[in-house]
Amino acid sequence: MQAIVSPGHVNGTIKAPPSKSMMQRVCAAALLHKGKTTIHNAGTSADDKAALGIIQQLGATVTFIDDKIKVASNGLNPISDHIFCGESGLSARLFTPIAALSDKPIKIDGEGSLLQRPMGELGHILPELGVQVNNFTGKLPFEVQGPLKANTIKIDGSVSSQYLSGLLFAYCFSDTADVVISVDELKSRPYVDMTLEVLAYFGRPVRNDDYRAFYIEPATFTDAAEVEITIEGDWSSAAAMLVAGAIAGDVTVEGLNINSVQADRAILQVLELAGATLEKHDDRVRASRTGLKEFEFDATQCPDIFPVVSILACWCRDESCISGMHRLWHKESNRAESIAEMLLQFNIFFSIEDDMLCISGNEGAWGCYIDSYNDHRIVMAASIGALRADSKVTIDNAEAVNKSYPGFFEDLASLGVICTFNKD
Repeated sequence: MQAIVSPGHVNGTIKAPPSKSMMQRVCAAALLHKGKTTIHNAGTSADDKAALGIIQQLGATVTFIDDKIKVASNGLNPISDHIFCGESGLSARLFTPIAALSDKPIKIDGEGSLLQRPMGELGHILPELGVQVNNFTGKLPFEVQGPLKANTIKIDGSVSSQYLSGLLFAYCFSDTADVVISVDELKSRPYVDMTLEVLAYFGRPVRNDDYRAFYIEPATFTDAAEVEITIEGDWSSAAAMLVAGAIAGDVTVEGLNINSVQADRAILQVLELAGATLEKHDDRVRASRTGLKEFEFDATQCPDIFPVVSILACWCRDESCISGMHRLWHKESNRAESIAEMLLQFNIFFSIEDDMLCISGNEGAWGCYIDSYNDHRIVMAASIGALRADSKVTIDNAEAVNKSYPGFFEDLASLGVICTFNKD
């Protein structure tokens, strides 16, 4: 599907969609928790649906009631010999160690770009924990057979924090003795904070030594028959709409936790550095257009907002620089390349210096055709950039937004943006 987005002014209020990062972690905990879990404000994105499908394949019962979901589980009890992760890298890395707790062989599979994303670290970690990994090429699909034995281990955290999150869930719901997971060069620490927050909510607190060592101590764990939890609004999705307000009007995003541990809450820092007009409350943020200035920002810990921060920089005066490009290589697209291509199509001048993207602002953006490379973050960033282009912008594979934000174009339209679609 192609989306054709017209330039224009935005004004209004939207509600942030549920955080898929939190939703998938809550699904993992609900599966492993022996009891009932009620999930309020449950997500409906493609990644959320993948996680819900996985926990059913691994033995949980899922019931949908209005905007909440009830999960009943007696712990891991696979009813299928495979789990299907869709295009979710988090689900693949999160649920593989969990599936490996079983002594049954289970195939880990997915589709689309996920089949090209690196999973090599699992091939190093799991055999150290007594897990057989069969037909492994460093990418999906492959098969695991446990049971995983939670031993003290050291892992590499420089590629992704998601491997650590998967181990923490597996360890915390299976181990009976104290163990330690040591980590070298951990990236995306806020995502680990979210994992720790969800585990603590389910009675599994994990302490850490400056993110270098994580201590699983079963004596500190508690169990409840029933758990109720509400999924926070997603700061990754909110970032796109807040940038829209900052460059093209006035937007309020509701349903947010201003004190969230989500990595992409850093969009507030970026907007402040750029001099945007912001109003912050406990559960909502308003961003409105004003004169924007150049900024420097390190996106290493929050790479998902890199595309839309690049768009923000296009309408700041002088040159803005964003570092952390090495975190962009293994996403739904190689975002270092897809962001550069997007800026080229918009006719925005930029340069790349080592790990940094520098963008010259206040340039006139062209109406153009943009290949999203089937990447939801590129679709959203290009749509926001279209608001300040000199004519309509056509974005290919726009349906990719369903991965994280199915209501994205509906919300844009509610803010006054004219979007039309070519489904041929």
